[in-house]
Amino acid sequence: MARFAALFLALLAGAHAAAEIPGCKIRITSKALELLKQEGLRFLEQELETVTIPDLGGHEGHFYYNISEVTVTEMQLTSSELHFQPEQELVLQTSNSSLGLRFRRQLRYWIFYDGGYINASAQGISIHTALQLSRDPTGRIKVANVSCQASVSKLYAAFEGTFKIVYQFLSTFVTSGMHFLLNQQICPVIHHAGMVLLNSLLDTVPVRSSVDNLVGIDYSLVKDPVVSTSYMDMEFRGAFFPLGQGNWSLPNRAVEPQLQEEERMVYVAFSEFFFDSALESYFQAGALQLSLVGDKVPKDLDMLLRASYFGSIVLLQSPAVIDSPLKLELRVVAPPYCTIKPSGTTVSVTASVTVALVPPNQPEVQLSSMIMDARLSAKMALQGKALRIHLDLRKFRIYSNQSALESLALIPLQAPLKTMLQFGVMPLLNERTRRGVQIPLPEGMDFVREVVTNHAGFLTIAADLHFAKGLREVIEKNRPANTMDSGVPSAPPPSTAAV
Repeated sequence: MARFAALFLALLAGAHAAAEIPGCKIRITSKALELLKQEGLRFLEQELETVTIPDLGGHEGHFYYNISEVTVTEMQLTSSELHFQPEQELVLQTSNSSLGLRFRRQLRYWIFYDGGYINASAQGISIHTALQLSRDPTGRIKVANVSCQASVSKLYAAFEGTFKIVYQFLSTFVTSGMHFLLNQQICPVIHHAGMVLLNSLLDTVPVRSSVDNLVGIDYSLVKDPVVSTSYMDMEFRGAFFPLGQGNWSLPNRAVEPQLQEEERMVYVAFSEFFFDSALESYFQAGALQLSLVGDKVPKDLDMLLRASYFGSIVLLQSPAVIDSPLKLELRVVAPPYCTIKPSGTTVSVTASVTVALVPPNQPEVQLSSMIMDARLSAKMALQGKALRIHLDLRKFRIYSNQSALESLALIPLQAPLKTMLQFGVMPLLNERTRRGVQIPLPEGMDFVREVVTNHAGFLTIAADLHFAKGLREVIEKNRPANTMDSGVPSAPPPSTAAV
């Protein structure tokens, strides 16, 4: 028994160790479903207006009839509800909806013939459909299955013309036949809309994409979405990587971000790992270095370096070297790291600062090398669907790694170097971070009215959603050229349509 218990605990520990900690989480709450329902119903109405009904023909005694060219003129989805359902489902229910039809009638009785067009309406349409959401092998959220039940309560047709009385006699056969066919056509349209068209919309969510020419971002889902009655949680890897090192990965040892609230439409959480992976990726890509030569070095700093601390060193150089352009090189020596606390977010950086003269057509003459420690404050903001960061220099110090005496001699350089960083380097950094990185949302959807809250080890952003583009516009733009190539059945099994 003890051996079995030990084995069970070992398996449990192994399973727990294998679980990947997400760097980013997104929660969609039931508050967002009203907005999604409005846009989704508009799209579904347009799709159901494309319902195609085959021709209907038959005879009763010597009367032969044919119904053809059936078209949907109008679709109205009235009473509806969209809600989350555990087991990874999003459920849409509509009732008491109506649909307008127009079709061509043809009647023959012996040698008599009558034809024309008829307006009809289907009343009491009820639809119950559930979209099962899951993670596909690439880590993308997908509609994995669509279940559907649809029924039409009544169908009315206004028969007119020479054989109006005959048509009214035969209306039971005609309307019951169309009633059956209409029932059979609603669910295939909904199935196609979910499995093909909505999945083409979800294909616009970035999974593994480039941020710029140096770094990419991995937004793969680490597991299937978790759905409760009031929200849906999605956990993403949320890891940056240098584009030149495709297999590179950084272990995630940060605190797992937590989402507790449900008052706003959407919540996004980022752990320290999310930002640390970005900082290390840029470090690995060799982007965290800067060289200022000649006119790029602020004049007051150039004069101070030449005249004060490095004056005696400069005087030892040959006349051709003394008047050479000055070079100031900053190179980050270790990956910076991010610290998130309720009081704010900081980025810690350690870099080497090298001062040298650059005589034309001669090797550089190094004057000194020092170490710089800097602490930057970081303010996060969501604009559209881009996470943007603004950095400010808060703390700064330089020291020598050679001797304490040399560190004391560097004190006069603290102020001018800090000024140079504030006005020369920080604007360059903020120009890059202002571009932002996209949050995994479908095309056409943006965040609005965001509020950032810091916690211990992670931060959360509460926001509402806004459709910058209509659902129809985005889907038409990304609609598969040939749905037969999508690998998804265009229609559900016949049993899913309730007759």
